[in-house]
Amino acid sequence: MGLFQRKEAGTDPLLGKPASFGIHRYLQGSANLFEENRLLKAAIAGMFGVTAVLGMVIYTTNQNARTVVVPFGATGDLYVSGNKPSQAYLVAMTRNIVGLAGTYSAYSADRQFQELLSLAHPSAYNAMRDSLNGVLDDLADNPTLSIATYIRNDQPVIWTSSMITVPVEKVRVIGGVIRKFRGNLHIGYAIENGRFWLTRLSEEQFDAETH
Repeated sequence: MGLFQRKEAGTDPLLGKPASFGIHRYLQGSANLFEENRLLKAAIAGMFGVTAVLGMVIYTTNQNARTVVVPFGATGDLYVSGNKPSQAYLVAMTRNIVGLAGTYSAYSADRQFQELLSLAHPSAYNAMRDSLNGVLDDLADNPTLSIATYIRNDQPVIWTSSMITVPVEKVRVIGGVIRKFRGNLHIGYAIENGRFWLTRLSEEQFDAETH
């Protein structure tokens, strides 16, 4: 017989221990596992909380980000904050759209209308193109026709978040005959990702002729 006895592999570690020892080890293991699960749940909840806060910060930052834009070579305090344009920006866009859409002749209309169509929203592009092509057809039939449109000073321009209503006076000249009309030009628009889109362009109440 050797001096030392080998311990058999797989011997029960509770062998020879009192029953209370096994119960104690089981309760201790369960408590440790419960504590680990609780800490894991707390860590996961904390990660979701941090992610939500960061998402809100990023969203708020994007909404408040200021995009500086200078349309048509204009100058001034022109910017879009989030999707909200400054008043100066809307004034500049209004004046230039009135000029492009309302003041033209047979020699300038095609170039102006192409520039105007570059602002058209994809959803409104086809309808606006067809309308402007109709004006080009009229000019082709009447090469002496010219139109000049002015923003009236006696009526306010009305701005909303999606529509600009501009009171205008239109002077129509053909064959040396001058006729004047007054009415409203409606400019529908949208701001998407800091860009101005033209969504509608229509005239209203141009039946009253002034002399």
